[in-house]
Amino acid sequence: MTTQLQEEIKAEEGTGPSILLPVGTGTSGAVVLEEMLLGETGPWTKPEALITSRKVYAAAHVAPKVLGSNTPGSPADIDWDATLAFRHELWSWGVGIADAMDTAQRGMGLDWPATQELIRRSAAEAAGIATAERTLRDLLACGAGTDQLDPATVEPGAAGLDAVLAAYREQIAVVQESGAKVILMASRALARVATGPADYLHVYSTLLAEVREPVVLHWLGTMFDPALAGYWGSEDVDAATATFQELISAHADKVDGVKVSLLDAAHEVRLRAALPAGVRLYTGDDFNYPELIDGDGEHHSDALLGIFAAIAPAASTAMQAYDAGDPVRARAILDSTRELGLHIFEAPTYYYKTGIAFLAWLNGFQPGFAMVGGLHSGRSVAHLVQLFRLADAAGLLLEPAVAADRMRTFLAGAGIAGPSEIGAGL
Repeated sequence: MTTQLQEEIKAEEGTGPSILLPVGTGTSGAVVLEEMLLGETGPWTKPEALITSRKVYAAAHVAPKVLGSNTPGSPADIDWDATLAFRHELWSWGVGIADAMDTAQRGMGLDWPATQELIRRSAAEAAGIATAERTLRDLLACGAGTDQLDPATVEPGAAGLDAVLAAYREQIAVVQESGAKVILMASRALARVATGPADYLHVYSTLLAEVREPVVLHWLGTMFDPALAGYWGSEDVDAATATFQELISAHADKVDGVKVSLLDAAHEVRLRAALPAGVRLYTGDDFNYPELIDGDGEHHSDALLGIFAAIAPAASTAMQAYDAGDPVRARAILDSTRELGLHIFEAPTYYYKTGIAFLAWLNGFQPGFAMVGGLHSGRSVAHLVQLFRLADAAGLLLEPAVAADRMRTFLAGAGIAGPSEIGAGL
């Protein structure tokens, strides 16, 4: 981060609210607390015109009802007002939304009936703000997968592949009918039944021949979902990439872009350069997104990222800087969020969703820190305390006083007591 940007983000450091945060335990076993003075929100600006330098989607989470069940294995009980209001917040920053994706807990608490309702409700909201310049497909892309199909019930062979195709078709129909762009998600069931690259090519080629408009292909790595090992027919990344490229080249007119979530920047750069003209590379690399979006002078990645739901104000301001012809400032802004992204997505990476929801709660976008399927227990107190520190350092606590008050509430519930305000004598 440049010194100038640091100064902008922390220009009022030391004048914000105070909070006591745990830093470890003493020799007696008691929690040791340390005073932290919050800084100000960063110099973020909402766009006055359409963002054009990059195509950007933020993968959004869902908020559960406060009194809903939302226990592991139970149907998702969603707070639609909070969930849809958060999508309008993201749209207000000029970014599109990737909905019903892994950030929304597909396969980790969000069941297919709830997913269908999420797609339809989000599309209805997007239709209300779509324009000729910013279409519904620009505003909203939705995941179509096979998670209504239990992978344990399908076996390798023609019947298993037909079951996968039927499941994909059902979900594609829901997304297409909503008007949103289709994202073909990776399938746990296909990973189970496919016997080699030919089976992947058969399923995806069949679907691409049938879709109405170009789709996004999603390659999700095992760090996000271990059940996807060997996707595209091989454990070897180079061999899998060759199959992936064969599919794309054969159906380039039906591929809007590819979202690659392997957390391997060098692989993404090579793949990006080899894509057919007109096919976008939407980075899904929540570790290396600053340099991938910035590009190498010849190519750059667009973005379809879970971290962008957490850093939308900064991401939007960076995209505006690219539009204004100031790539140095744009890159500095993205770099200023990197440490937060690395922390939220640290191993086990598939629990990153907990951090996204926690930051949304700190910023007032949902009434309680809760997640469908009970996933709010997916990260430790220490992890979330560090997330709070890093979000403050990045200028991404949008109302510091609100965030501090909510953090105190969280710590009290975790058994960490401290005064409500430094110097209050309580």
